[in-house]
Amino acid sequence: MSAATQFTSRIATATALKPVYLIAGDEHLLVIEAADALRSRARALGYSEREIHDVDSKFDWNDLARSGAAMSLFASRRLIELRLPTGKPGTEGSAAIQEWCERAPTDCVLLITCMQWAKKQEGKWTQAVDRCGVFLVLWPLKPDELPAWVQSRAASRSVQLTADAGDALVRRTEGNLLACAQEIDKLALLANGRRIDERELEDLVADSARFDVFRMVEAAFAGDGARARRMLASLRAEGEAPATLMAWLLSSLQAATRLSQLPRAQQSGAFRNEGIWGTRDAAFRKALARGDTRFWESRLAEAARVDRLAKGRGVDDPFLALERLLLRISDVRASKRMLA
Repeated sequence: MSAATQFTSRIATATALKPVYLIAGDEHLLVIEAADALRSRARALGYSEREIHDVDSKFDWNDLARSGAAMSLFASRRLIELRLPTGKPGTEGSAAIQEWCERAPTDCVLLITCMQWAKKQEGKWTQAVDRCGVFLVLWPLKPDELPAWVQSRAASRSVQLTADAGDALVRRTEGNLLACAQEIDKLALLANGRRIDERELEDLVADSARFDVFRMVEAAFAGDGARARRMLASLRAEGEAPATLMAWLLSSLQAATRLSQLPRAQQSGAFRNEGIWGTRDAAFRKALARGDTRFWESRLAEAARVDRLAKGRGVDDPFLALERLLLRISDVRASKRMLA
């Protein structure tokens, strides 16, 4: 049983909650669902108020102490969430979390979530959490662990898959847990309780591993230039015209430019207004952390030039120009080295 499954099973029957929970990992679906399980149990146990703090470079760590000291508006218990995307609180943040752990309020539970994690990020603050609460790291699944995860996920949705069908689903979704979970949810509606083999899976499941323009742009924003480049090559081999690839990229760059003009603390709240959620949310967060407004304005201007080439207004190869643009988007340093 995976660490995520063990946690959700324990928390579902917990009669009391610990003062602090730290849930961290690069596999966003696992972190999100573990945090959702805690939120659900907290509501059931009477933690009716919820307070959220998004941590960025301008975050005032005194706000955490003030939240703990504040009286509840309704004399109820509170769940206080500290969203720490990078998993790096810094010296001031580390001290603030340690102080919270030493003097944890009796009417509050602190939930810290981190969407990036490495062993080297552990320190005194994680040790403090581990002593008084729960420190849960959800590592990305290894390739040989994915089939078991798929079968367990499917069973939890009353979907029966043969071993071959489970393996095929892993291949089709390229190990992307969120995409895999979405396909299993579709199967729950389509399968009507029957056991699904590989052949039927081919008929029921859309090919989520297809190299489409949406994933190409998402890969570039997430900083995976090599994957974006492979996707572009695949789209070109499939006969896609460069002009048809530009609309989504231009829209994404316009959104990134607008978001980059906001203070970091306001960016997360503006994501939904831009139609950004799910795996796209994570990609945009990484992208905005890499480049400032000037960087995104330059990429948008470059995209306009590529769009003109794609429409036959120029002599350069539009695919080569698009490839350069994708690589620049994925790596700020590369954008400075490469010639326009």
